[in-house]
Amino acid sequence: MAIIGYRRVSTIDQNLDRQDLGQVDKTFEEKLSGKSAADRPALQEMIQYVRDGDSIIVYSIDRLARDLRDLQDVIQTLNDKGVAITFLSERLTFSSDAEDAFAKLQLQMMGAFAEFERNIIRKRQAEGIAKAKAKGIYKGGRKVINRDKVHQLKGEGLSTYKIAEAMGISRMSVHRILNQ
Repeated sequence: MAIIGYRRVSTIDQNLDRQDLGQVDKTFEEKLSGKSAADRPALQEMIQYVRDGDSIIVYSIDRLARDLRDLQDVIQTLNDKGVAITFLSERLTFSSDAEDAFAKLQLQMMGAFAEFERNIIRKRQAEGIAKAKAKGIYKGGRKVINRDKVHQLKGEGLSTYKIAEAMGISRMSVHRILNQ
């Protein structure tokens, strides 16, 4: 029986250390915005890694999911594998052998609040972008990365650091492109 930690921050600028999980055997971490569970590699890797009898520790419900359906699906998948999941901030544990109606109600309410909060953030972001566009200062969108150039530079023997520097992108982007 292993104790597994899962930590996620929304941006590269945020610090994972704030999410103290205590003593764990292995930790899965990612620095990604609140994407769906299917779009988070470390979460998917953790789901594949865990075995019957393992326990997962997460700092807070919103670190696992910002969408109620995603949250319920991940917890159900883990419980079906015989894995318990504990949220430290909310002091909630969900396991396949526990049928706690109150805990399920709390999960649904907190998941709904996390989803509501995410929707408010999106609305505020859209309003901010609209104002910036009106002032002509919004640059918008993601930078288009020349994937072929990344592979070419790697073939020339450049390190991921040098490729990232030369192309003006993050090392994580370089790793992601090379591993696809």
